[in-house]
Amino acid sequence: MSKKDDEFKQAIKGKKIPIISLDNKWYKLMNGIDHTPEMKEKEEKLKSLLKRQGKLNNEMKSVRKEKATLMDKIVNVMDEDDAEKKQADYSAMVNDCNKKLDELQDELLELPAQINEVNTALMLDTMEICYSVIAENTTEINEMNAWIDQMRIELKKNIVRRQKAEMKNQQMYFYMHDIFGPEVIDMFDMTYNPEDKPVVPAGQGTVS
Repeated sequence: MSKKDDEFKQAIKGKKIPIISLDNKWYKLMNGIDHTPEMKEKEEKLKSLLKRQGKLNNEMKSVRKEKATLMDKIVNVMDEDDAEKKQADYSAMVNDCNKKLDELQDELLELPAQINEVNTALMLDTMEICYSVIAENTTEINEMNAWIDQMRIELKKNIVRRQKAEMKNQQMYFYMHDIFGPEVIDMFDMTYNPEDKPVVPAGQGTVS
């Protein structure tokens, strides 16, 4: 265990951590993020332990039901001729049930600690990979911010350049109109694409 993992484990000690493989939000969190081989192995192990826990609980219910049925049979055969033999047989089967229940209970008692250990390890892997992605995204965000800031500067410069060029064009057009007259200007407008020339405001045909 690394020093970092040990520190994280101490930090989350006593805190309730949801079972990751049962939490749909975890799958949404990890959407688009490649799981490491170690994470995949832990996820499968966690699922296996949970599946085993569910199976043991079902077996416990089944054995308890079987035991209850046998206990009823022991009582129900009391008045039969071979009651003693049947009760002995049923009692032996009840003992087998008790033995099976003890075995199941022992394994069930061990599973929560195993599940918690694997779940915690998977959580630590999740935190590590998510913070790694966040760090990469932050670097990219900072680079984009720097690019955007630079483009804003360039945009402002180009706006000023455009305004100067527009003002110069308009000034030149006014002077040309005033010097050469509208007939000559109209003739050249036909050649030099009149759609690109600035509009002359009314009453400003002459520049003094």
